Amino acid sequence: MITRTSISVQAVTTATWPEQLRDAIRDPQLLLKTLGLDSSLLPGATQGHALFSIRVPHAYLARIRHGDPDDPLLRQVLPIGAETDAIEGFVTDPLAEAEHTPRPGLIHKYHNRVLLIGSGACAINCRYCFRRHFPYGDNLPSKAQWQDILDYIRSDSNIIEAILSGGDPLASSDKRLAWLADELASITHLKRLRVHTRLPVVIPERVDSHLLAWLSRSRLQKIMVLHINHANEIDEAVRTACQRLKEAGVTLFNQSVILRGVNDSVPALAALSEALFEAGILPYYLHAFDPVAGAAHFDVGDDEAIALVDALRAELPGFLMPRLVREIPGENSKTPLF
Repeated sequence: MITRTSISVQAVTTATWPEQLRDAIRDPQLLLKTLGLDSSLLPGATQGHALFSIRVPHAYLARIRHGDPDDPLLRQVLPIGAETDAIEGFVTDPLAEAEHTPRPGLIHKYHNRVLLIGSGACAINCRYCFRRHFPYGDNLPSKAQWQDILDYIRSDSNIIEAILSGGDPLASSDKRLAWLADELASITHLKRLRVHTRLPVVIPERVDSHLLAWLSRSRLQKIMVLHINHANEIDEAVRTACQRLKEAGVTLFNQSVILRGVNDSVPALAALSEALFEAGILPYYLHAFDPVAGAAHFDVGDDEAIALVDALRAELPGFLMPRLVREIPGENSKTPLF
C-alpha cells in the first residue's frame, strides 16, 4: 500500500525554518531511500543532480507518497536522466532576462514594475525552474549596489511596483528583508510590494512573527504570489501559514506551471483551484511551460494546454479559473493563450 513518507511531523514542526533549510535532503540516494523508491532510479537521479543539485525540505517530503515514483510532488523534485538531453529550442535563458538587467540583481522588463533578486537561494530546487541556469553569483547585490538599485527606482516615477523574487526572497533573513522593505516603502511613487515565493508552501514555519512584523508595518500594498502546482502541496500547516499572512494584510495569489505528469489533467487542475481557494489563495496564472534546458520532459504543448483550460471551464466558477499565459521575451506583458 502507498502511504505518505514516515517522517515525524512533530520533528518538522518543532524545527525553525533556518534549521529546516539546513537539514533539507541534498543527496539523491538519501531521497530515494527515505521514500522507499527503487534503486534503479538512482543513475538518472545522479545525472540530473550533477547539473542542478537536489534540495528537498522534510516538511515538503512528508507530503510525498511513500513508494510511488509517479507522485506529482516527487516529479517536481526528483532529478532524472532526461535532464541531460539537449533538445532544440530549450535554452538556458528562455525569457531573455539577461537583456533586461540594468543593474546586478535588478530585472526591468515592464515599464511600471521592477523585479529584484532578493536571494539566490531556494528552499527547494524545482526541476522545471526557468532560472535553473541563472547566474546568481553575478546578481547578488552588495549593500552599495542595493543603494544603486534603490536610486534607480527613485529616479523613475513610472515604477509603481517592486517585486521580490529569486531564487526565493524569503530564504533571506528577516533583518535584511525588513531593511529592504522599509527602503522601498520610502520611495513615494511605489504603491505595491509583491513577493514571489515558494517558502510558505515548502516550509510553512517560514511564516513566523518576524516575517509578519515587517510585512504588517509597510505602507505599501502587500501581495504574495505563491507557487503551487498540485493540490497535494497544500496541507494544514500551509493553510495556517496563509491565514496568518492574510491577517497581516497580505493578498495571496497563486501562479502555477502546467507540467507533464504533475497537473496536466482537468481533475488535477480543478482540484488545485478548489484547494487554493479553501486556503484563502486566489488562482492567478497558469503558465505555459518556459522552454528551459534540462526540463523538456515537463513540456505540455500550447494546443493541449488550451484544450485542458477549455474543459476546465465546465468544472469551475469563473473566479477559480487561472489565466493561461505564456511569457514571450520582448513583449510588454504576459501573452494570454485562452
